[in-house]
Amino acid sequence: MGAVAKARAVGDVEVDSLSVVRERLEVFAGEVLAEAVNRPVQLVNGGLYLRGLLEQGPRKSLEPMVERLGGDRDYQSMQQFLSDSPWDPALVVRAVAERVAGEIDVQGWVLDDTGFRKDGKDSPGVKRQYSGSFQKFTSCQIGVSLHAVGSRGTVPLGWALYLPKEWCEDFARREKAKIPERVEFQTKPQLGLALAVRAAGWKLKRGPVLGDCAYGNNTALREQLDQQRLSYLLAVTPELKVFCAQTTFRAPPPRGYGRFPQPRPAPDREPETIAELVARLGASSLRTVSFRDGPNGRPMKSRFLFARVRSGSDWNVHEHAWFHTGENPPREEWLIAEWPKGAQHPTGYWLSNLPPSTKPGQLARIARLRWRIELDYKQLKGELGLDHYEGRSWLGWYHHTALVTAAHGFLTLERLRPP
Repeated sequence: MGAVAKARAVGDVEVDSLSVVRERLEVFAGEVLAEAVNRPVQLVNGGLYLRGLLEQGPRKSLEPMVERLGGDRDYQSMQQFLSDSPWDPALVVRAVAERVAGEIDVQGWVLDDTGFRKDGKDSPGVKRQYSGSFQKFTSCQIGVSLHAVGSRGTVPLGWALYLPKEWCEDFARREKAKIPERVEFQTKPQLGLALAVRAAGWKLKRGPVLGDCAYGNNTALREQLDQQRLSYLLAVTPELKVFCAQTTFRAPPPRGYGRFPQPRPAPDREPETIAELVARLGASSLRTVSFRDGPNGRPMKSRFLFARVRSGSDWNVHEHAWFHTGENPPREEWLIAEWPKGAQHPTGYWLSNLPPSTKPGQLARIARLRWRIELDYKQLKGELGLDHYEGRSWLGWYHHTALVTAAHGFLTLERLRPP
């Protein structure tokens, strides 16, 4: 098992014999598949699929994996298990997450999306669209994922396939890809929120939800995470508008009685962009803090600005009215800006609902955790074939990502095994 050997080598641990590793894999597969799969043949197929993902080989799609496994493996049975069998992939992801999360010292939950390059038009969700994975518009699927990241490793907490509006409205394509009727259009932030809310009900340590600007700029996502009592620290763009902490919100006098709507609280100033606020506060407000230990054991440091703000995104300057956020003024959030020494402008901005008592160093360290997901995607695709699924069924995509999650979890546990 090439991926297992590589994982064990990374931890400077002697690689066990393949027979011993296979025995551990069989036990692991039985445990994480047990709740979702109840037929013996399905348990066998699930274990074989995990073996196939962990074996060396250029492609981790079903046909070449079956060939590498050898023997009299039943391709049709494996294909049915992957594409059509009605087992719940979320149960597998949950079993893996609850087992691995306790071993990795969870520090945050990272929300992101990644592209799956696809030709043709029949794979669910495929279209010519922009993907950050390829830094361009291309024909692809996009999957949203949530990952727990810790000091000792990571584990995916869930996957959701983004379904563009034109797919949602095309009955023929939906039927061909076997997309359930209950599936409706959801934005990527909405898919991410659902993954976070689901994982919050599992038996694992929570961490602040992290994400890039595509998620942080979404005011509704931040509000809903806060309503769900989930902490977050999300990247935002400097054009986002905020009120400074000194802003006073006063309710105008009532306009009458009965059914007449009452005026909403109004600020004593207009919002400003994050860039304008940071520039106004200036370099004198910067603090040098450590955000991570370097490879040589020395702390890595940078300059950060920390300020309390309120969102100004839903304030209409011309009509002097609130939208989307209800009758009350917006709640307070942390604004974090990184402004490295020698840089002409800040290089990163974040908003967070972590408590006001949170120490600056902790905010900076959490903000810098998000990069770990790029390493996850690299391993999931490069070693475990995350983007090698060639089937065209909705359920098959979810089955494949769940089994790749299981393979990734097994590698993490192998790497953490004592010598």
